[in-house]
Amino acid sequence: MRATLDIVVLGSGIGGLALAALLARAGHTVRVFDQFEAPKPVGSGLMLQQTGLAVLEQLDLRARVEALGSRIDRLWGLTTPSLRPVLDVRYSKWNADLYGVGVQRGMVFDQLLAAALDSGVELVPETRVAAADAVAGTFSTSEGQAIGPFDLVIDALGVRSPLTEAPKRELPYGALWATLPWPDGGPFDATALEQRYQAARKMSGVMASGRARADAPLSLTYFWSIRADAEAAWRSKPLDAWKEDAAALWPETQILLDQIEHHDALTFAHYRHRTHPSPVSGPRLVHMGDAWHAASPQLGQGANMALLDAWALSRALTEGENVPDALKRYVNLRRVHVQLYQLMTWAFTPVYQGDSRILPWLRDWLAAPLSRIWPAPPLLAAMVSGLIGAPLGQLGLQCGASAYRDD
Repeated sequence: MRATLDIVVLGSGIGGLALAALLARAGHTVRVFDQFEAPKPVGSGLMLQQTGLAVLEQLDLRARVEALGSRIDRLWGLTTPSLRPVLDVRYSKWNADLYGVGVQRGMVFDQLLAAALDSGVELVPETRVAAADAVAGTFSTSEGQAIGPFDLVIDALGVRSPLTEAPKRELPYGALWATLPWPDGGPFDATALEQRYQAARKMSGVMASGRARADAPLSLTYFWSIRADAEAAWRSKPLDAWKEDAAALWPETQILLDQIEHHDALTFAHYRHRTHPSPVSGPRLVHMGDAWHAASPQLGQGANMALLDAWALSRALTEGENVPDALKRYVNLRRVHVQLYQLMTWAFTPVYQGDSRILPWLRDWLAAPLSRIWPAPPLLAAMVSGLIGAPLGQLGLQCGASAYRDD
């Protein structure tokens, strides 16, 4: 598309900022509206896969992000009290050079925000979006102000977006999380995401999540699974009672629990599932990231999928003859991969977070042993890395120079 478009991105999350930077670099006029007084990241540490890293490469950010992140080679989980392995995913089973990168969400956000601003993106804060007109290309704020028109309105407002009609299903479980200093000489593997389970009702996780900046100390992200309807009760009880429970599940985490001095040191994330039938709601309104396809983080794909959406939409707008044509291309580029991972996440979530007694038993005594038999190990590595469905080749992207290529 040769024409310069006037585009608005609603929401300044990882996907929205990446898309804004890509579109501005392509010559479009881009404004990002966000509800916060100043843009800030929301969420816990995350793992970037080769899919998300390939998009960061297009923004010249991959090397910087990897330098600040922590290389992850393995996802490793044991059930208690037997310490029986029920999750053992090694990236090398798919390709010797494949890996993930544990990062602080704030670090990635800062890198993308700087890239967007340097590319000429205009950021407009303190704007709460209430509705949009997909035909006129306008949106309105919660105060009733109409803004626009724009050639294209992009909904990057996440799972709570008021612009999507697709209902979101509240999942019964979520997680408490905290970013803590990495303990020197501690018992944790800095190259693994480690987890401990008691059936599927209790889960604790530790992942190295790199540094916020080059001179900052190494951090980790600590997770504790909890039912959403139990959060209020958890906050009303003494913290020491929970710490005893958490330490009983995974005694080695006591060194981390000692750093948590009050309830507010842990942030609760409630998981939701949503799959919009189509990300295109009209000739001038399109959804991306969690506004299109939200899911629990069991496969760790949220930020990576949003980055893929950003690249797909920017590429479609470059190659399409007009906006409607570009939006059709965007859907075709992402539909299969999105549906595939929505289905897999929906299937895996109750196995690791839920109240069923049968599913954890099947996981521990049937699925776990079978997962160590070929071809399960390479398939699990491909699934966790986001490479099932060959999304990179379809988008004209590649993994790092020394990593697996699926094109």
